[in-house]
Amino acid sequence: PFEGVAWSPRPPQGPPQGCFACIAKSPALRQASPVLSPSSAVYLMESKSCKADSLRPAVPCKHSVEKKTMTNPTTVIEIYPDTTEVNDYYLWSIFNFVYLNFCCLGFIALAYSLKVRDKKLLNDLNGAVEDAKTARLFNITSSALATFCIILIFIFLRYPLTDY
Repeated sequence: PFEGVAWSPRPPQGPPQGCFACIAKSPALRQASPVLSPSSAVYLMESKSCKADSLRPAVPCKHSVEKKTMTNPTTVIEIYPDTTEVNDYYLWSIFNFVYLNFCCLGFIALAYSLKVRDKKLLNDLNGAVEDAKTARLFNITSSALATFCIILIFIFLRYPLTDY
C-alpha cells in the first residue's frame, strides 16, 4: 500500500520541548499540529508513540505561559516552640506525693506535672506553661504546709502542753 514511498532514517531527536505535563501526555491527547507537507504524513504516522517530533512546529507550551504568570511558590516551615525550657516539677511533685502529701496537695501537684509533660509532647507551649505554674503553686503550698506541720509536731514534742 505504500508504493513509491521512500523511507528515510529519522533525524536525531533533541530534548523534548515543553514541560513535563505536555510531554507526558499520550500523542492522541496532544494538540494536533498542522502537517507541513504530504510526504511528512508518513513521518507523523510513524511517530505516534514518539514524545517529540522534529517535523512538527514548536508549539509553545501552555504550562510555560502559566509558569511565567504565576508568582513564586513559597514553602511554609512550621517551627514549634522550644518546650524543653518549661519545667514540669515532676521530681518535686513525686517527693511531695510520697513524703509531704498534706491534704492531697502533693497528689494534685503530681497530676499537673503529668499534664505539663503531655502538653509538651503535643507542643502546646501556652498550656504547658499554665499547668507548670499550677504544679509549682501546689508544690510550694504542699511543701510549706507539710514543713509547718512537721515543725509544730517537733515543738509540741519538745515542749508538751502540760508544761503550760
